[in-house]
Amino acid sequence: MPHTFDLDLLVIGDANPDVVLGPLDAPLSFGQHEQLVDSGLLTLGGSAAIMACGAARLGLKVAFAGRIGDDDAGRFVRTALDERGVDTTALRVDPTLATPLTVVLTRPDGDRAILTSPGTLTATGPEDVPESLLHAARHVHAASYFLLPQLAAALPELFGAARSRGATTSLDTNDDPSGGWAPDALPATLAVTDFLLPNAQEALALSAAAAVPSAVSSRITSSHTASSSAAGTAPESIEAAAAALAAHGTHVIVKNGADGAVAHDGSTVLRTDGIPARPVDTVGAGDSFDAGFVAAHLRGLSTADSLALAAACGALSTRAHGGTPAQPTWDEAVAALSRNGKNL
Repeated sequence: MPHTFDLDLLVIGDANPDVVLGPLDAPLSFGQHEQLVDSGLLTLGGSAAIMACGAARLGLKVAFAGRIGDDDAGRFVRTALDERGVDTTALRVDPTLATPLTVVLTRPDGDRAILTSPGTLTATGPEDVPESLLHAARHVHAASYFLLPQLAAALPELFGAARSRGATTSLDTNDDPSGGWAPDALPATLAVTDFLLPNAQEALALSAAAAVPSAVSSRITSSHTASSSAAGTAPESIEAAAAALAAHGTHVIVKNGADGAVAHDGSTVLRTDGIPARPVDTVGAGDSFDAGFVAAHLRGLSTADSLALAAACGALSTRAHGGTPAQPTWDEAVAALSRNGKNL
């Protein structure tokens, strides 16, 4: 008898307040010099949390598993998730560690710097993912792989358990602050990941790290991802990076901002253009893209249509400051595609 699912999506990973400031049109100045920017916002952050909210906005039944501190920041996170329709029953309160906190500094060109105090992220582990939710979800998504070392180590087992009951899985690694990109640790996870969802810079970094010995790859940073090494050649294009990562057995979906996205399943490459937008703030756009792709996949759409719907969700999310305020509904995303000559 087929397994019965009571939940569309379980998201596991990071949740924290974001303080978004910008745009900063000059270098950051120390020496107690005060600089003024046009806008500031306190909003829900964390790649996993933003993705969960985007998926709920698209109509999915979503639960979140992770860890916060017993503090005002943690209470802010829980309230924000609850208000957006995400089940927070499994959001555990740590009695000793603080809730993570992130400051995002934006620039006029859309680039941004991110400062994060990890707090509970370092302690979040497999014990924070209830077996009941893992068994109940049609899809399991994890984010911020490199910020959650204990959880990352357990993902092969967690994803494997979900897939054994017919669920699908996805991973957005996000950035690696260490610059190492863990080439020796990821293969076991990718083998049980249905969809890997990096952005272009992350895809190049991940594939570059896999192309050289670990002693060398530990020194690779995102600024060197397209360069060649005497020990191996890093992919020089998004398509090549996606192909290299797909060789691990996962379907790779690479987000490339206004230029759209690329999908690679190991043999076939698909592309979609970006949806025209005048972004106010790109924070969380990639997480909203993830939500759109997973929601479309769970509705049974093809990879090509899922890619297009995801691109629309990412673009529409940039209409306001912060990762969640402008996340679209399903109808809004479909309408945006229609206006641009794309019909699902």
